[in-house]
Amino acid sequence: MGENSQQNVSQDRINASQKQLGLNERLGLISLIDEGIRHGSQESPVIVDLFSDLWDLVNKTVCGSKIDRLKPEDSRNGFRVFEINAETGENLGRLNMLYLKKPMPCYYLVYVEVTSPFRRKGLGNRILAYFRDFLTKKSAVGILDNIIPEDDSTYGVYFKQGWEPVEAIIGDGITDAHDNYMIYLPPKFQGKDLSNSVLKLVYHIKRKRAEIDMRDNEVMVQRTIEEFKGLYLALLTYFESEIRKKETTPIMRFMFTRFVTKLIAFRRRIGDLIGYTGGDSLEQIVLAPDIAALPVQSYSTEAPAGELSFVTGDRELYLRLPQAIKTHPARGIELLPNYSRPSFVNWMKERGITASDRLTLGDLMDLGFDPTRLKELSIDGEDYIFERIQARQLPDLEKKKDVLEHLTSKIAGTRARNAQIKVNPPLLAIRDRGNAYVLRHKVDGIHWEEAVEQLEALPRLKSLNASVKMDRLVFATVREANEIATHLGAGEETQGDLLTYFVSWDLKNNQPKLVVDFSGTYLESIWMA
Repeated sequence: MGENSQQNVSQDRINASQKQLGLNERLGLISLIDEGIRHGSQESPVIVDLFSDLWDLVNKTVCGSKIDRLKPEDSRNGFRVFEINAETGENLGRLNMLYLKKPMPCYYLVYVEVTSPFRRKGLGNRILAYFRDFLTKKSAVGILDNIIPEDDSTYGVYFKQGWEPVEAIIGDGITDAHDNYMIYLPPKFQGKDLSNSVLKLVYHIKRKRAEIDMRDNEVMVQRTIEEFKGLYLALLTYFESEIRKKETTPIMRFMFTRFVTKLIAFRRRIGDLIGYTGGDSLEQIVLAPDIAALPVQSYSTEAPAGELSFVTGDRELYLRLPQAIKTHPARGIELLPNYSRPSFVNWMKERGITASDRLTLGDLMDLGFDPTRLKELSIDGEDYIFERIQARQLPDLEKKKDVLEHLTSKIAGTRARNAQIKVNPPLLAIRDRGNAYVLRHKVDGIHWEEAVEQLEALPRLKSLNASVKMDRLVFATVREANEIATHLGAGEETQGDLLTYFVSWDLKNNQPKLVVDFSGTYLESIWMA
């Protein structure tokens, strides 16, 4: 794809994000939805209508250029990824960059990523200090485009690390108005006339920008944040009376819950966007104390007239479900216990709360994910998980099911780094109250990224990780399984969009399930789901 073609695609992506509702339009739509829910009107707008434009914008935003976590060197942009590790062994974060030989040795800093357990703890400064030392050791210039908004609390982070505006070297009026390039000169280059070389360097980088779409990513993220702000203001305005009187209603809790779950999903999904170094700017959306204290309400208490729950999948398994779920699916499923994933269990222990305590919207913001989305149940002695998804995701679920069925027929006996590869397809799906609920077998494993987080953050597992390099083993196993799935015909695009990988894990003791034999140490199993 040529540069002009890339720019056209990128411009189409930005133009598509221009549509926005005003405050009065949002208030009118909320009013119609509220009235429809209260009176069960089949013809009134439903809750998805309020968030459809927002979610379309989110999807357009996160489809920008990304770094492939499993294959960073194959991101088609010439990236180099350096991991930053503490003396104790845990991974603090990563530096994603491009190396340029001409007109001078230079590392173009594309993206700084702080790993999940260490975010919002000031470690971005430590990573940048490491990068500065790295540049000094390599006798290479550092350059970046400071795309953090000026009103963001993290805007000055580069100035504190000795970076300076590129205009200090090449003069004003040369770069474009929206550019904010900054440069770091190690001792070898200080005191030299570099204006001509730096000017050529900036020109070369600007030619690269069509490939990595950094500016487009930043524009899209900022527009999406503004959309979130506008919707939040509309909800606060519409429910002002209830908030002031501290008399919350299920409909109010439902709408704010839907807002918060979409916000944290967006925060998670932009993590892989290339060039978005202003991740903390999402912190500008702060819930008012009264809203943060609202209990989570994940489904509408009233079903629109004429809405029928439907089931796809294993009919016999559906008939074995508890009667309460078959009668009132959403209510029955949401009353099930939350899935005890390690990060959620650790979070509860740190705060001295139990699984029976009701979570608030502030809790979801603090966690960064919605633990109520996964529910546990047993049917005739077998353990299962119900996952709540958006009803609009059901077509994607069918695609995933087809891919997993295709893999099941070919993958028997296949191993990745000696770990047995298994498939965990969706068994059935139920739709109710604007949600869809997907049933799968509960596996003895956790998502591979959560496994790495536990190994790097949990004190009890750090020594194991330091001696066995378990985080690298997990990564290598998932990567090989991903390559095997591609070879068996899953397809690169389908995989990236649909498949998820889980690695064997002892949930009770929160530790990896390993096999140690003459061939070495390896994970017991890996699941594709």
